[in-house]
Amino acid sequence: MQTDEQRLETTIRRKIDQVRQRATELRALFRATPAKVPLKETLASDTAIYRLKREKKHLADLIKMVAYQAETDLLALIRPRYARADDEGRTLIQSALMASGDLEVTESELRITLNPLSSPHRSEAIRRLCAQLNATATTFPGSNLRLVYDVKHHRHVA
Repeated sequence: MQTDEQRLETTIRRKIDQVRQRATELRALFRATPAKVPLKETLASDTAIYRLKREKKHLADLIKMVAYQAETDLLALIRPRYARADDEGRTLIQSALMASGDLEVTESELRITLNPLSSPHRSEAIRRLCAQLNATATTFPGSNLRLVYDVKHHRHVA
């Protein structure tokens, strides 16, 4: 007669064997999956394939390259003052670019004030970046409005 401990051990071994069997099946399925699949095989038969014309593709690629270069330039500005710039700098820049905030137009300025980011140290890093950008005294294209950037402060939670 088996003890409770032996029954438990048998049950656990059975589950381990099932998991190993499933892992073996998944490995076989992975090896059988082709590395590349033609696009027309992935779409339904009635779905049309839309391809960009060469010029449109070049324009789209150009926009992506310019955006990447802008992100790289902003990363270079925060790198000296942000300890984790090499690990999470691009993520920080991307979250700042996607952050919501306020726009305010005055006689001479276009003020962009971002809402605080996920943590105070990230908000502070972007706030310092804003100060560097403000020092350039850049005007909004096609106007005389000076761009002024800032980040709202975190509210303290009691």
